Amino acid sequence: MENTEKPVIYTIGHSVHDWEHFIKMLNSFHIKELFDIRRFPGSKKYPWFSKDNLERMLPEDSIDYLHMEELGGRRKVQLNSVNTRWRNESFRGYADYMQTNEFVQAIEKLENIALKKTTAFMCSEAVWWRCHRALVSDYLKVKGWNVKHIMNVNKVEEHSYTSPARVWDGQVFYSDVGLFD
Repeated sequence: MENTEKPVIYTIGHSVHDWEHFIKMLNSFHIKELFDIRRFPGSKKYPWFSKDNLERMLPEDSIDYLHMEELGGRRKVQLNSVNTRWRNESFRGYADYMQTNEFVQAIEKLENIALKKTTAFMCSEAVWWRCHRALVSDYLKVKGWNVKHIMNVNKVEEHSYTSPARVWDGQVFYSDVGLFD
């Protein structure tokens, strides 16, 4: 019998959590690798979420850390953008960036590690639908991943496609142009 179970990957927003609660959230899902997909991995208000502190503190809880600037947000909308279903410019800019080789290579690195150990990718926003994690999750879901958003200790939400997303022929699009031409 063939194993048809989808591989699982988690997302988390560090939000305003204190360190102990954040670790409890990760441990409740047995996370062993944390990919930081913030473009600028620092926080003045919550210094325990700075890159240097995460690199130092996470291994104490048997969690590996990797900053992936290549998956970071804050991307500019391209002049020839076809991702017109996004009204929010930051999401539209990220959707444009998702069409680059740099993004695809970074996603492949994330996937390769996530196939070997329980992985979460992190940004700062508490809720995934207000963060570029939503777009990364759309991309991974269409590739066959079961994406789960960690909301609290022992609480996840299954990823549902963002409303601008259109899935066609194994790809996610944020445009109606060219889909059925």
